[in-house]
Amino acid sequence: MMKEIIVVEGKDDTVAIKRAVEAETIETGGSAIGEAVLKRVELAQQRRGVIIFTDPDHAGERIRKIVAQRVPGCKHAFLPQEEALYKGDIGVENASPEAIRRALANLRTEATEGSGNLAEVTMDDLMQAGLLVHAQASERRLKMGNLLGIGYANGKQFYKRCSTFRITQEEFQRALRTMESEGEHS
Repeated sequence: MMKEIIVVEGKDDTVAIKRAVEAETIETGGSAIGEAVLKRVELAQQRRGVIIFTDPDHAGERIRKIVAQRVPGCKHAFLPQEEALYKGDIGVENASPEAIRRALANLRTEATEGSGNLAEVTMDDLMQAGLLVHAQASERRLKMGNLLGIGYANGKQFYKRCSTFRITQEEFQRALRTMESEGEHS
C-alpha cells in the first residue's frame, strides 16, 4: 500500500493505478477542478502526502499546474507519452501496470519555499544540449524529459522543471550522454 494518495484525472485512471499498485486516489474530474477536490488534496498532503499523476498531454499539465500551485510540496509521477497511448488516445488509463510502476518509482518532488533552489541547470546548458533554438529541440526535450523523469515541456517550462525538481548538473549530463549515445545507435 502506497503511503501517499495519488491525484488522477478520472475513474479510468484510478482503475489503471489500482491494477499496478495498491493505492488510494483522488479524481479531479477533468481540468475543471472544483474547490472541494482541491480541499481534499490539501488535506491528503497534510496527512499522507500527494503524488500528482496526470495524463502526459496539455490538459494533464494544466491540472498538474493547478494542483501543484494550490498544494505545495507534492510529488510528481510522469509517464512518457508513448507509454500512455492507445488508438490515438493519450492517458494514464492506457498505460501498462509496468509503466505505471516505473513512473511511481521515479517520483520527483518540487522544491518548496525554504528548501533552497539549486537551479544547477542553466539556460546556457539547455542551449548547449540542443534543447532550445535547435532544429530538433522539441524532440530532444521529449527524450531528455523522459530520461530525467520530468516529462515533456516547451523550452521555458523545461528550464522551470529542471529548477523546480532540482535536477543536478550530474543528472543532466548523465541524461544528455545517454540520449546522445542512444541517438548514435538509432
